[in-house]
Amino acid sequence: MDDRADDRGSGGRLEGEERVLRPDERDVPTGAAALAKGLYLLDVIGERDAPPRFKDLQAATGLPKGTLARLLNTLVLFRLIRHEESDSTYRLGHRFFELAHRVWESIDLRGAAGPVLDRLAEETRETVALCVIEGDEILYTDQRTRGGALGFRIEIGRRAPLHCTAGGKALLAFAAPHEQRALLDRIDLRSFTDSTITSEEALVADLALTRARGYAISLSEHVEGTSSVAAPIFDHTGRPVAAMGVFGPSARLSTDHLHTTGRDLMAATRQISGNVGAAPVNITSYQRPSRSIDDPVECVLPWGAHLAEGPVWSGRDGRLYWVDILAPSVNRFDPETRSNEERRMPRLVGAVSERRSGGLVAFTQDGLEGLDFETGTLTPLVDPEADIPENRFNDGKCDPLGRIWGGTMCLDASRATGALYRIDADRRWTSMSSGYMVANGLDWSPDGRTFYFVDSAAGHIYAFDFDMASGTLGPRRLFAKIPPSEGRPDGITVDREGCLWCAVWDGWAVRRYAPDGRLLRTVRLPVPRPTSVTLGGPDLKTLFVTSARVRLPSRMLAEAPFSGGIFALQVDVPGLPGNSYAG
Repeated sequence: MDDRADDRGSGGRLEGEERVLRPDERDVPTGAAALAKGLYLLDVIGERDAPPRFKDLQAATGLPKGTLARLLNTLVLFRLIRHEESDSTYRLGHRFFELAHRVWESIDLRGAAGPVLDRLAEETRETVALCVIEGDEILYTDQRTRGGALGFRIEIGRRAPLHCTAGGKALLAFAAPHEQRALLDRIDLRSFTDSTITSEEALVADLALTRARGYAISLSEHVEGTSSVAAPIFDHTGRPVAAMGVFGPSARLSTDHLHTTGRDLMAATRQISGNVGAAPVNITSYQRPSRSIDDPVECVLPWGAHLAEGPVWSGRDGRLYWVDILAPSVNRFDPETRSNEERRMPRLVGAVSERRSGGLVAFTQDGLEGLDFETGTLTPLVDPEADIPENRFNDGKCDPLGRIWGGTMCLDASRATGALYRIDADRRWTSMSSGYMVANGLDWSPDGRTFYFVDSAAGHIYAFDFDMASGTLGPRRLFAKIPPSEGRPDGITVDREGCLWCAVWDGWAVRRYAPDGRLLRTVRLPVPRPTSVTLGGPDLKTLFVTSARVRLPSRMLAEAPFSGGIFALQVDVPGLPGNSYAG
């Protein structure tokens, strides 16, 4: 999940949301009061999470109706804002994009990145460098070294390969599809060390993983004994224009250290993007809830997964299957012995389900595949989005008749290209709904007449009338909404009473909703990013909760060290038996 805009209605800002400060008229130069009000109005429109209507702007600014109307008309006249007739909202105008292009023509990227390079070099005590793509290589344009005699030194002006350096892979991963394809066609995937990726298939899989988690890692791929991590810097259009990386001896930069540094790098490159004109990404404050953590919650597996997801209870095995999307891996947890078996996967895996014929099926970035957990072998079955390489499956579950349903999303959650699919036992597939930013949790009511589906970006849990025999959906309606200040809905499961449990990403909690959408219970957790839930155990009364540490900076992980672990809570109402894929 990522921080996305909500579909807010009328009214002012939500509690805890960052506010645009209104200028004090005493500080405005004589004759400039109208200009100050206009600029303030631009700030209000630009900072809103959803395009505001006239009454929203009245509530947010307190301006008289006539004054507000005159200001809006003037801003529209100068193309600084535009009025959308379809929904009567106001948005920033195209003139800003024209001006932004001129700003970028004069940007000194090295100057904007310099203070961040200095800070990161001091904090990491390693070498930090800035690079851009030059031809079919990367070119280092600036660097700071604090690694001492054992540090990795990079000369400004030095060139390096794209395919085996962290900076090169970060820029390749976020390039537009046609640009990435052109670069892959040009570069020579030559081997520099035994760890260099020389297969295009393996490199493309690594680039997808990079895009999904937000940073690239090189483990002795270019220079033996040297590891690095890098994150991209974007311009105002979302195009990667440079990458910033941390380099050092592999003995000092362990894999865990690189991932922690990668998350900090993402925050740093966001800061640079803001410095050079890109719209800053909305970053949640991640404030721990004031209420204490619920006592019955226990971390039964302190695994430290990047993005643990898709918990599935196997009554057949008496085990909990779950995935770490960004490892990537499929895991099998035994709650009796507290032991976990991990199988590393060659590509992203979003969810798994049991198969009636034995074994598992897995939703991967290549569609639905059979999975032999004992060997880790994947066997392709069907790929409904073979022509959309930038998408991946994010979650999935089987219905009682053995059809499997899955939702997709863009690798970096940057566009609403996600869809919901139904795959029948004969592997024929049907697109059931589309236009989702982060298609997520799904489940059915006990009577099979209601289907629930989450769009995390919108903060919505949807409900559809469901025809079990035909596997068709009725009109979509809103079941529950979680405002951004409280987190985002993620994975869900339905219990025997028809109540829906939901993990709340960035909400430090899971929630239980009644069949009519009323919030019945909130269970506080010691981690900010619970990801999904399922009911398991011999009596199906153990609520298992997966969690993530992806994109959490080191300061947040220090406060929530069990992030990426699996939690358990005993509940009174059991869940429903799991379903298996009939294909």
